[in-house]
Amino acid sequence: MPSKKIAFVAAENPEAVKAEKYLKARYQHVNPEEAEIIVALGGDGFMLHTLHEYKSGKVAFYGMNRGSIGFLMNAYEPDVLMERLENAEAVELNPLQMKAEKADGSVEPLQAINEISLLRQTQQAAKIRILINGVVRLEELICDGILVSTPAGSSAYNLSAHGPIVPIGSDILCVTPISAFRPRRWRGALLRHTAKVRLEMLEAEKRPVSACADYTEVRDVVAVDVSEDPTRPVRMLFDKEHDLEERIIKEQFTP
Repeated sequence: MPSKKIAFVAAENPEAVKAEKYLKARYQHVNPEEAEIIVALGGDGFMLHTLHEYKSGKVAFYGMNRGSIGFLMNAYEPDVLMERLENAEAVELNPLQMKAEKADGSVEPLQAINEISLLRQTQQAAKIRILINGVVRLEELICDGILVSTPAGSSAYNLSAHGPIVPIGSDILCVTPISAFRPRRWRGALLRHTAKVRLEMLEAEKRPVSACADYTEVRDVVAVDVSEDPTRPVRMLFDKEHDLEERIIKEQFTP
């Protein structure tokens, strides 16, 4: 894909920095703000930061693994990069929109590629009411927190919280409790991607809760509205042999 404007960005670890230096010396490149394809060198966490920093709707992202985790990254093979970009398959991800209402009455809008997570701020368990499309579905969840995940994020924090992994192309949102105390057996829910999720904090002053959109935190929230934003898709590129769907299936059968 030599006609495309390519930029390279790297995490701060030595392997990523070394790879960036090599690639910039070998291939023509532009600044990320001018690029049509951004090649990110690092792990999944760095890719997430890159998606947030440079998403514009016009740029595609191609990751090469120079970090500790690389579920969203392709293998690092720098010498055939142009051929790999030429043959890469595109996957579009719709982010989540969060509107977090704080105790002081202000509202903060944020976007997440992976998940929106709510977590208790003190030793007191959180008490959360769950509404789906305006209907109360769970009057009171006593827990350490709860998260709403996209398919892309279902293999991240959602998986650690014992939530289900869902295929990237599925029109599903995962709602997963974090260390639920009551109701103890509630394992969460799978919702259509068009669902509007509202999470209301009960006893918010006594049991303060923070909300995170990926890695950006808003503290002392009293209510959080979560919905998919189909107007700002993120475009990622994967090698055919990467086979993201196959990796998701294998992850579900890993002991």
